Parts: sequence; structure tokens; C-alpha cells
Amino acid sequence: MAAKRLHDGYEHDGDQPDDKRMRRLPSFSTVIREAMMQRHMTNLFRFLEPLFRRVVQEELQAGLMQSPRYIERSPATPPAERPAWKLAFRTPPQLPIFTGSKIEDASGAPLEIVLVDADTGSPAALPQALRVELVPLFGDFPPDGREDWAPEEFQKRVVKEREGKRPLLTGEVGLTVREGRATVSELQFTDNSSWVRCRKFRIGVRVVPGSYDGARIQEAMTEAFVVRDHRGELYRKHYPPVLGDDVWRLEKIGKEGAFHRKLRHNNVITVQEFVRMLMVKPDELRAILGEGMTDRMWEATTNHARTCEPDDKVYVYAAPHGTIYVNSVFKLVRVEIGGVEWPLQQLRGHAQMIVEQLMLEAYEQRHSLQEAQAFMLHGHAANNVPLLQNAAHVAVPAPAETPLWYPNAPEIEFPAPVVDNVVSIPQANSFGYQWPGQVFHMPG
Repeated sequence: MAAKRLHDGYEHDGDQPDDKRMRRLPSFSTVIREAMMQRHMTNLFRFLEPLFRRVVQEELQAGLMQSPRYIERSPATPPAERPAWKLAFRTPPQLPIFTGSKIEDASGAPLEIVLVDADTGSPAALPQALRVELVPLFGDFPPDGREDWAPEEFQKRVVKEREGKRPLLTGEVGLTVREGRATVSELQFTDNSSWVRCRKFRIGVRVVPGSYDGARIQEAMTEAFVVRDHRGELYRKHYPPVLGDDVWRLEKIGKEGAFHRKLRHNNVITVQEFVRMLMVKPDELRAILGEGMTDRMWEATTNHARTCEPDDKVYVYAAPHGTIYVNSVFKLVRVEIGGVEWPLQQLRGHAQMIVEQLMLEAYEQRHSLQEAQAFMLHGHAANNVPLLQNAAHVAVPAPAETPLWYPNAPEIEFPAPVVDNVVSIPQANSFGYQWPGQVFHMPG
């Protein structure tokens, strides 16, 4: 056996390469591919390095600022001098704010800066004019919700524009406060707030450094807010929506999206048309939107639509079996059956069926309904809901001759509402009935 093993050992041919010698050299394409990949990774790292450095620096700085040891050992910020006066914004800016859009207050008026007493908060005025400037601030200043800070702290939290960008806040950023107030006629952001760590900005105002020598005047700032790109303004929703708004201004309906196209195909173009169909044909409206709109989305859209305020117009629809009055979103205002007004809360059974039929008929003719005018009964509005008169071109049959009719229904006799001294209509231009002894209260 030993001899055989020895013989086997000598059988090995030294000229034959072993496994290591059998390794193949990489192909030319593999070498090129690895070189290109290494080049791409090098460029990627070169691009990401400044970003990583900035993020790490911001996080370290934020962590150190909250560290008690850092607070104890770092050079202490000099305590803020107690201010004698404070600058303040009279009203907050209107939100949302978009880049390039004029910044105004909640009522649409220009922002106003006022000077107030630091102790009482009452308006104050100095004998000399004050030069102030508006600056953008990080939204997380001041830390911990403090209401006082040193001017040096305020200066450190002023936001600088990104490299290659225009100044972040433009317009009338330099103002003069006279008699304790100044108005900001023009102001806008040129960049959104998505690139800062806190994702929000504030607008701050301070006395121009070096322009004032006197007791300290504390800076003012708005609440923190997000600044969105102006392209988002074209698609933003309205709260509340108005009648003439495009229907995509409602929640869950995107501009040129599937729901918008479906509604437009069915001539539901505006918020008014959406609310009208919602009031009269909700099931049909739900079917138009289809299964893609979930119950939760439907609830959000309809709740948003119901916040739309109707105008003061009222429309009348008359038929042989009754007359109804509806507002601009087809909310029922008044009902007359057999020439007698019916309180809305007393509509039951077949009377309600007749009203529903009248509503459907009026909806089908909504674009040709005549507008009626409102009047007061004995100087009092019926539950603040206007009643009607002067629909001169609407002919209503006499009460005694008006047939009560509903399709495929037997003859119905309705108990007439209890009224006192019904006064008949003397002229066509004095439309409606008046009840000297009673006023019906109808829900709005």
C-alpha cells in the first residue's frame, strides 16, 4: 500500500497547473464594468459628502445645545437685557403660504407691525422713527417655547438662502416705524421650507442693528409655518369652497384625476353643481364617482362640499300639484300644496312624496328656474329663513281648484294647516300668502 501511495505520488505531472494556476483572468468587459462602477461610486460619495457633513453638524449642534454639560462648559450666552418695548405683528399671516405669493394677514390686508409696551402690551410710540427689517427664521426658534431671547440668539437663527438662490425673503423687508406702527405692503418667500431640518419658517422683525441707541426693543416673530412651492397653489383646496369653484377644489378630487373626469363627463363642473346633485340625487352622484371612491373618501368629500355657503338667491318651481322654493344649492326653503304653505317639519307621508317629486322636477329644470325675492312677515323673519314674493311670472292655481296629485297614487286628502284669516292674493305681483295670526317656523 505504501508503494502504491508512493507510485501515485510520482504519477503527478509537474507540468499540469494546479487549481490556483487554473484561475482565469478577468475579461476586458468585466474590467471596464468594475472601473465604471468605481467611478460612479466615487462621484456619488463626492456628492453626498457635503450633505452628510451638514446633517451631522446640525444634529451634533442640536444635541449639544440640549446637553447640560455643554451648557455648563460652553461660553454662556449673555443674559438677555430686559426689554422696555416689544415689536409685534398685529394679526397673523394667512395660511397656506406659497413661494412667490404675496403674504397677507387672515383678512387679506397687508401685515402690520406695531410697537407695544413690554409690561402691559398696550400700544406704544417713540418720539423718533425706528428702522426695522423683516428676516426669515427657522421654525424651531426659540427652543422650548421661550418668550425671551438675546439678540445674538435671534441673529443665529436667521435663515440664509441656499447657494445660488435669491434672497429668501423679498419685497418690502426694510420699514420705518412711525407713531408705533408700520405696514408691510409687499412680502414673499422665494424658496420653500422643505430643505431645512425643521421644515418650517417664521417671519421675524427686528430693529436694524446700529440704527437705534436706547432701551432694548425685543424682536417679534410669527408662528411657524410651512412654505410650499408655488406650483402647489394651482392645485390647492379651498376652505370653505365657494359656489363657482371648480369641483376639483373639493377634498379627494384631484385636478384632471379620475374622479374629476367622471364628474366633468356628467356635467358636474362646479362645486355648486356637486352640492345640488348631492342634495337631490346623492345615490346617482355616488354612482358617478364609482367604486374607486371609498366610503371614507366619500364622507370627506361630501363634508367638505357641505361647508360651501349658498348665496342669498331663492328660486321657485310651480307645478299643478304644488310649488317649492329652493336656494342656490337646492336646499328646500318653502313648500305650498293646494295653495297653502306647509311647515317643512310637518311634511309626512304622501306630502313628502309630492315634495320629493317636485324637487326632482325642479332639479331637471334647474337652469331655467325663475328667481324669487324675499320678504318679511309682519317685520319678522321666519326662523331667519326668507320667504318669497314678487315672482310675477309664476302662475299658481287657486287653492280651492288645485288638484293634489302624485303619479300612480290614489286621491289624497291632506289636513290643511291651521291658519287664521288667510288673505287671498290681491295682485299677481304680490305673490304668496300672509297669515296675520301665525308665522310658520321652517328650518333653514
